[in-house]
Parts: sequence; structure tokens; C-alpha cells
Amino acid sequence: MTEATSMLLARLHAAGLTDVGAVEPASGGLAATAGLARRADGTRLFVKAFGEPPADDAFAAEAEGLAVLREAGGVVTPDVVLAERDLLVLSVLRPRPDTKAFWEECAHAFARLHTTTRHNRFGWHRDNWLGRRRQVNTWTDDGFEFFARHRLLRWLEEPRVREALDAADRRALERLCDRLPELLPDRPACLTHGDLWAQNVMAAPDGRPALIDPAVSYTWAEVDLAHLWTTAPPPEARVFFERYAELTGLEAGWRERMPVLQLRQHLAVVAQFEPDWGAAEHVRATLAPFRERP
Repeated sequence: MTEATSMLLARLHAAGLTDVGAVEPASGGLAATAGLARRADGTRLFVKAFGEPPADDAFAAEAEGLAVLREAGGVVTPDVVLAERDLLVLSVLRPRPDTKAFWEECAHAFARLHTTTRHNRFGWHRDNWLGRRRQVNTWTDDGFEFFARHRLLRWLEEPRVREALDAADRRALERLCDRLPELLPDRPACLTHGDLWAQNVMAAPDGRPALIDPAVSYTWAEVDLAHLWTTAPPPEARVFFERYAELTGLEAGWRERMPVLQLRQHLAVVAQFEPDWGAAEHVRATLAPFRERP
């Protein structure tokens, strides 16, 4: 057993799950340590923990996000077995099958989520967490103001972002924010997953699409779409975007909007990870048209 899985086992026992005999490592997570545990009766559990939690409410906020996606949005999510300061325990999902049929079902699930949960304000009743950084969800009436202030400009104070972007880049981001009403359509807020990269799409035991690791808020549906579009979904997922556009009436030109919407996620990656897998380069490329000309 590795140091990481030993830590998870110790936390499970401390939380009262003393019938867990061993924990195997699980791949895929970036911000937390994850593993698969087996109880004495054979039940398998997914467990994850931070070495040092970013806040006392990080896992509680995640558990709440899973619940609201399921209850309000009709999306399949894992059952929450335990959510404590130091530990999150969930039921086990399956790896997704990358078939056209599966991704078409995903399109229907997300179209339903985004069209049945509209809200008259942008935000959420509490802040939550995107990786190890706080996601600010202060209620805002205007979507452009919300996206500019709480999804883009908030990253400029992060040390890694300050190192990666020069003064001209920062000014370009501010200009882009000023022009958001020209760049993006004025759309209503709806419930969004908030961290919808391809690896957070899995399958339930019965094969239906299921989601993990949310950072929920009420904001533009295309924030979810952009994250999935730009995180290397498999070729079979092409049908997802085609069917989603049909089901939601997504107007032409949505592909051209994806880089602007995905700025938020690229900035979050720059702020938290080294290396940043090219995120800073994507940011600078998107900001290039907004830089001052000499």
C-alpha cells in the first residue's frame, strides 16, 4: 500500500468505516488523492481526500453540487456515503463507454439540465471550489458582469497567473471583459456543472451518463459546453455537440465563442498546476486581438 492509499485508509477508519480492509489507488484526479476501497461485505467505494483541505467546506460543497445536479437537473451522480472536512466517500461509477449512443444520451441529459433549471440571477447561494481554489458565486443580476468579475478577472491576483501573464496580457483581459456583450449572446442563467472536462463524464452501473466533481452555479450553459469542447473529447462525442445544438436551439457561431468562454478554465489551470499543459499559451492566444497595438 502506498503512502497515499494508507492515508485514505486511515481517514476511512477514523470516520467510522472500520470494515474497509484496503484501498487501491485511482487515477484521474488532479487536486485530491483518490482511491477505491472495499468493505467487508464486498461493497466498493470511491474515496478522496486532500492532504490539507483548502477549506472546511470543500467536500460539503461538492456533495451539495452532486445532489442538486441529480435532484434539480435530473443528471445521474454518485451517491454520497460520507462528506467530512477530510474525506469524501461516494458510490462507485463505471468508466464511460465512448460510443455514439452514449454521447447522444449525454446530449439529451445536458439539454434537459440546461433548459429546465433557468434562473433569474447568476451565482449560487454559497461559494464552492474549483480544484483547490475558491469559486466565487456572489449573486449578480447581469451575466456579463458575473462572468467578467467572478470567472475571469478574479484569477489575476493568483501568484502563478501573475507570473504567466504580463501587464499587456492583463490589460487585454480587462478589455475583453469590457467587450463581452459584443462577443457573447445575452443568455439566461441555468444550473451548470461548472467543471465539465471530459474526464468528469462517467457512466452509472446501468450505463446511463453520470457526472462527478462539480463546481455548480447558475451561469451560461455554454460554459459547460466550452469546457467539454476544449478538453479532447473522443471522436464519438461529435454527435453530442450536434444533438445538443438541435435540442437547445444553439445558434450558429457557437464554436467561435468557445475560446472566450474557456478562458475561465485555462486561467484556473494556470493558477493551480505546474506544468499548466499549455493553458497559458491558450490564454495569450485568445487575448492577442485585445492587446494594445504599438
